[in-house]
Amino acid sequence: MASYKYAFGNATKIEQLFPPPKYADPSLNFHDYTDVIRHYTQNSLKADGIDFREVEVTRSGGKYHIKLEGSGTKKILQRFGKRHAKIFSKKYAQKAIRGMELLKELGVWNPMDNYHVNSSLTDGTSKWHLFPSLGLNVMNQKGILLLHYPPWAVVQLGTFENAITFRRWEQLLICAGIPSAEASFFKTFMEVSPIAAPGSGESEYPNDYFPIMMASGFFDGGPDRNYIRSMLDLFLNPPGWPEDRKYTLPLLICGSPLYDPQSPGWFRVAYTDILPQDANGVPQVNVMQTGTFKIFPDSQKETPYLISNHMIAAGVTGKCTNDPSQIPDIRQYEAQDMVSATFLKLYADNPDISPQEAKAQACQRWFGNADGTGAPMPKDDNDKLTICALAQMDLFFEPNPPRPKYTFDEAFQRCKTATNPGNPCFGNIKPDGD
Repeated sequence: MASYKYAFGNATKIEQLFPPPKYADPSLNFHDYTDVIRHYTQNSLKADGIDFREVEVTRSGGKYHIKLEGSGTKKILQRFGKRHAKIFSKKYAQKAIRGMELLKELGVWNPMDNYHVNSSLTDGTSKWHLFPSLGLNVMNQKGILLLHYPPWAVVQLGTFENAITFRRWEQLLICAGIPSAEASFFKTFMEVSPIAAPGSGESEYPNDYFPIMMASGFFDGGPDRNYIRSMLDLFLNPPGWPEDRKYTLPLLICGSPLYDPQSPGWFRVAYTDILPQDANGVPQVNVMQTGTFKIFPDSQKETPYLISNHMIAAGVTGKCTNDPSQIPDIRQYEAQDMVSATFLKLYADNPDISPQEAKAQACQRWFGNADGTGAPMPKDDNDKLTICALAQMDLFFEPNPPRPKYTFDEAFQRCKTATNPGNPCFGNIKPDGD
């Protein structure tokens, strides 16, 4: 039995990055911060595919300490522990604390405190807490998704696994050809506003207290608060990433024009100089746009990126229309999302592929052309049925608890035996009213 013990960090700082036990569902049985830290550490070990038997968290001398035990080698546990402590150090996650302090100094931290901001009974009144991607991969990630902010439900349930966005994204990865046993390596999220709060998927825009200016002003600034870039730099260069690699891991910048565009919006503000411009000189961050950038000006490697939809946008704003070449048509959404998932798979297979070539290959598969333009026309019949099945899952939804009415296999079979096989917007499988 191998074991490894490490100092996790200053207790005062760590407790500002982990949510208090009182916010979690009672079923999790959290009594103090040691329970909370142990829980999220276990989740990260699982996400990284590391065999472990026990995680022990203690507090002494003003610091938290973590002891890992497992049947694997001590080297693996040591590698995880060192990386885990580094993520939550003052050079990385703790920089979010300075952003929070500034928000409080200016009187704009949780302006709706103690009031409801949506109709969700479980969200309750507005609560905010720093939440820097807790419980996700520490070292075995194969790509990063940059999103807006984590929903409060993640704090309550202690995991992203039950979030609709997380489940839908896993289905897309599997459809792209990634084995389900490896899907967790492609589900590492980061947010430009690292604050868990109500509102995600609810009344988002009337209650949007996390605008682009918040990310740019409070979590992307001087060396003491450049949280977003520091965390990206760390997560896109995992332990053991070969120095001779041309690129870092790939980055999906997620946010469609019709739903939650703040992550691409931050990217446009942060990296204006490297972006293409339209005829009027406006820097562009359009879905399906790809290229490379350096996280910091002196970064050793460039990062390949693809602008993607928010991973739940299709289910929120997608519908059947008369023009499958444009969103909000559900077919366009599904094909674009499959390009994003395939983009990550191609980088896992060939880390030195150019982003332009990765996009072209993914678009050829799901659109039938290298640009990803027009109505999706996959050449493979199974891929046509896959787009249709995903559309059926997003078009037919059960509210309590929120979930697709059909499993993927059920939706696939509906599409296969439909009046017009492969078309989710026609005949006997078309949603009522569309």
